[in-house]
Amino acid sequence: MPDKSAEREQAAVIGAQRTPVAASSDQTALGRPVITARAAATFEPVGRSVAAARGFVRDTLQGWGLGDIVDDAVVLTSELVTNAVVHAGTAADVLCFRDAEGVRVEVADHYPERELPLHDAGQPFGSPDREGGRGLLLCSALASRWGVDYTAADKRVWFHLDLPDRPVGTRSAGPCVPDTALPVAATRVRVGVVQVDRGGNVSAWNSDARELFGHTPEQVLGKPLTDLAAWPHTPGTGTGIAEALRLSRWEGSYGVRDHEGRTVPVYASHLRVRDSDGEPSTVCLLVPDHERAVLQSPQRGPAPDAASGDGRERPTSDPFEVFIGSPAPDDLDGLLQRTVERARDMLDGDAAYLLLATDDETELEVRASTGLPAARQRFARVPVEGGSGRYGSARMPSVHEDLSVVPGAVPLLSGTGMRSVVTVPLKVEGRLTGSLGVAAESSARYTNEEALRLQFAADRIALAVERARLTELERLRRGSLSFLVEASDLLAGTLDRDQTLALMAQMTVPTLATWCAVYTVADQGSEPTLSYVLHEDEDRIDSLKALLGRVDAPDPVPTPGARVWTAPTEAAHSAALRTSLRNAGMGTDDHRFSPAASLATAAAVGGETVVLPLVARNRVIGMLTLGKPTDERFRQEILELAEDLSRRAALALDNARLYSERTAISQSLQRSLLPPELPEVPGVEVEVIYRAAGEGNEVGGDFYDLFEIRDGAYGFAIGDVCGTGPEAAAVTGLARHALRLLAREGFGGPAVLERLNAAILDEGTRSRFLTLLYGELWPQPDGSAELKVVCAGHPLPLRLRPNGTVAPAAEPQPLLGVMDDLELYEETVVLDPGDVLLCVTDGVTERREGTRMLGDDGLSDALTACTGLNAGAVAARIMRTVERFASAAPSDDMAILAMRVPAPQAEPG
Repeated sequence: MPDKSAEREQAAVIGAQRTPVAASSDQTALGRPVITARAAATFEPVGRSVAAARGFVRDTLQGWGLGDIVDDAVVLTSELVTNAVVHAGTAADVLCFRDAEGVRVEVADHYPERELPLHDAGQPFGSPDREGGRGLLLCSALASRWGVDYTAADKRVWFHLDLPDRPVGTRSAGPCVPDTALPVAATRVRVGVVQVDRGGNVSAWNSDARELFGHTPEQVLGKPLTDLAAWPHTPGTGTGIAEALRLSRWEGSYGVRDHEGRTVPVYASHLRVRDSDGEPSTVCLLVPDHERAVLQSPQRGPAPDAASGDGRERPTSDPFEVFIGSPAPDDLDGLLQRTVERARDMLDGDAAYLLLATDDETELEVRASTGLPAARQRFARVPVEGGSGRYGSARMPSVHEDLSVVPGAVPLLSGTGMRSVVTVPLKVEGRLTGSLGVAAESSARYTNEEALRLQFAADRIALAVERARLTELERLRRGSLSFLVEASDLLAGTLDRDQTLALMAQMTVPTLATWCAVYTVADQGSEPTLSYVLHEDEDRIDSLKALLGRVDAPDPVPTPGARVWTAPTEAAHSAALRTSLRNAGMGTDDHRFSPAASLATAAAVGGETVVLPLVARNRVIGMLTLGKPTDERFRQEILELAEDLSRRAALALDNARLYSERTAISQSLQRSLLPPELPEVPGVEVEVIYRAAGEGNEVGGDFYDLFEIRDGAYGFAIGDVCGTGPEAAAVTGLARHALRLLAREGFGGPAVLERLNAAILDEGTRSRFLTLLYGELWPQPDGSAELKVVCAGHPLPLRLRPNGTVAPAAEPQPLLGVMDDLELYEETVVLDPGDVLLCVTDGVTERREGTRMLGDDGLSDALTACTGLNAGAVAARIMRTVERFASAAPSDDMAILAMRVPAPQAEPG
């Protein structure tokens, strides 16, 4: 997160020009434009700072209303901050400057000696996938200009992004056009007026809004607009609704859910206003999307010469403007919608549609239509070659006089009541880019003459449509790149399986799909399991999960790419039909279907559903299922983005699975190296606390044991094997089991440890040295306890007397696993009533906070404060002291063994 230095100023500041040391792509030695706003933040040299810097730049530019260049700025900032905090290893200063031309972003690190990779102008950059120099390669490709400044204290890489040429302010009036060229609207034009307060809640709702969407004012006032709006979440193609409501002006398309849950496409114009008290709100004007001309602002262009010098009207000579009208829409969707409306009116048709070709020219995708059902309007796909001959190919003009004679000849018009149709191709430089069709409800409406007229119009608009399509694709590509950068960062930030599943779903809903389900496959050959379900409407999640639970899971096919899955839609429609029949008294109860399966559920999953395999390490580990509501389909670019995301998500999910398996194995092995339970020792209190360091995915080397040797005699041990992992676990298991076996064979303490030392050395290169405190305990009839201990390189045991004095209870001796022919000896200790013997591993005494260490003295002081406590309280207080000594989590395993001989209870007088 950015520190407190982050600031935003609305001021007129003149930026001073540095003297550049490195060559840049733009020499601005004469100064910079006037800076109208600035924001700055500093990020620490840690990996998470890259994501924080991206968020800072995104929030800053969105707050300035510069959504058009946010994605490019985020991508470039991500690369440059990565260079600073990861490669240079210093803090990164990020500064954003807004001027009249656009935005300048500077990223500075404090390692000026680390030069940027130089590039020979005569040689190509090489692969963009390589790590070195990729940030500068992106700057060269995306930025309007960029450069590098060196000072004695830092190195500063900057880039400038120019704002796109877009109209602002007052727009000019359009020319007079014939009545037949005017946009079509309803006889009674309704403009919904919705006012939204500072918090995003609806504060006003007029009668036209009620007629358009069916909600009464009482039903919507006070509710967030986000509950009603179905916002387009295509990455890179627009801002979010919250940002749009905060902008001074905004204009575009989205959907509003009516009282029956259906999404009504609308065209909206937002204006940010304030009342007399200074309280801001947003006024939203809404019309049906096909009547967008009522609100749509014309693109500002050169001042029109409406008349010649003699007062006569000067006709336009541009065939494109003749067909489309002037000014032309400035976005692809608007241009396509205007095209189909003009084509329909030109041939006096009842419906028209325009399809765009995919990159491989094998399919056509419906992008605009008028006069057709909603299901045919967006992203439905048909093959380019639908049959033999010219009438089966979209590459040639064709006229069908009567579709009832050849049913299925034009699949897009099946069931629409259209009888005749004329279609023509859109081509640019001989390449098929789309298809334009006009249909009528009567037969024999069109001849070759109409086909020639429509082809002439298609030739006039083909280049403009292709240019707008490429502009949209470029914007989407840049947005997709930003989306994937953030998705990869989120997925790499966790190794928890459940959290990875949740992230997968949350990244796709609602950005890519309306709902999402993740199936996982545990082992090869096992059945897929429904693991996670998410819908953009939380109230639909339970019913969606119930529906998917009744449907057979999709087959785990490893074939890459998205494939259509119709089972959820068919099951939902079947269940909804049965529910309707029961409600009408025409059917019987069928307990196979849950009451949750309703018309609402059918509408939620009634659109296109696709399945993408999750393949990692050449194995299908699951499926990512994405769905749309009724009458909606996926566009090809979204499916390609989802496929790219699924590859990243599959690897993250498999990494989480491997990590979980490793953790489970490590924890199971760790438990096997510790005694399952401790025996009761007559007359002696015993308490053990064990804390494993880290996240549990490594087997530690610390261990303890307490066991009965024979009647009246007990053995105890606490030790630490060097290192972690399987090798340390092997020595730990060898030590614990060897101690029990040798002690029960009658060997004394020194003999037990000498034989254990020989067994460790016999392991050869697999051996690890071992520190060990081993002892034997005999409770005595007088209430005391006799101990014989051997301390082989281990932290010395401490003895606490009832008067509060603390002293070591043994002498240090050589550790095990290093030398042959050890000569060890045992020491006798008698614990009197009230005495405590404390044994710990070095994870306790070596607990650190900066340069301070707890040490033996700190442990002695902590034990002194435990006078009068029982064994359990002593162990708990020592552990609490150790944990509070440092703020960071422990970096080493810790084991504490406390034994206390209870003091006799005083008899009541």
